[in-house]
Amino acid sequence: MRRDARPRNDDTGFRKLMFWAGGVLLIAVIAFGITYAVYSSKVKSEARVSQLNSQKIGELIPSLQTDEETKSASTSIGRTVNEVQEAIKEEKLEINDIEDTASNEVEEDNTSADTTVQKSTQNETAEVKEIKKELSFKMPVEGEIVKEFAKENLIYSETLKEWITHPGIDIKADKTTVVKASEEGTVKSIKNDPRYGLAVTIEHESGFKTVYANLLTAEFVSEGEKVTQGQTLGTVGTTANFEVADSPHLHFEIWKDGEQVDPAIYLK
Repeated sequence: MRRDARPRNDDTGFRKLMFWAGGVLLIAVIAFGITYAVYSSKVKSEARVSQLNSQKIGELIPSLQTDEETKSASTSIGRTVNEVQEAIKEEKLEINDIEDTASNEVEEDNTSADTTVQKSTQNETAEVKEIKKELSFKMPVEGEIVKEFAKENLIYSETLKEWITHPGIDIKADKTTVVKASEEGTVKSIKNDPRYGLAVTIEHESGFKTVYANLLTAEFVSEGEKVTQGQTLGTVGTTANFEVADSPHLHFEIWKDGEQVDPAIYLK
């Protein structure tokens, strides 16, 4: 009797174990099925959202961009919002680069044109200077220089009986000898000076002027008249009070930029 009871207890335990194992397996299968269903639903939902986002981008971009940008946006369906924005930024950067390049080329052309104009102006100025007549002063009367230029040292005056400076040269010539313009220019003044006597002043180019003093007459020209080199101005006399004791002569001076210079340097 005791030997038969033990096997029955073992069968009952085995059956219980199998029952629990089957229950756990069933629960696992059900959980797997539920998880799979949820995951599939989520994947489909994300796919629909992505499709909607792509379509929405396709609808929004044409309304915000120009025609050129609309063409570019039409090829961006299916890309993310960030990808589309980056593509648009890159296109704008390319356009800006093209505009900057064109602007730089225009500036370079303008700079080149300005440089060309400046060089042309400089060349024209240089040509004008080259064309500009070089002054060449000639003796206003033929004769001996009896009194030299003496601005830094002193010479003796027979009239004043003292040592004085002499800002010109005295050219000995007979009274009524014709006096001619040393260089072409414009007659600035004709006047009787207390010291120089009757004197004619002519202005020349390059800051020069000449003075013809101790004249007897000056009726051959008038103030403001343009004269040529060698044109008659007047005649030699003895009207200069500070040289009245000297023999008839022409007192001749050359000025450069407002200062008296030695005529011997410029006479040819």
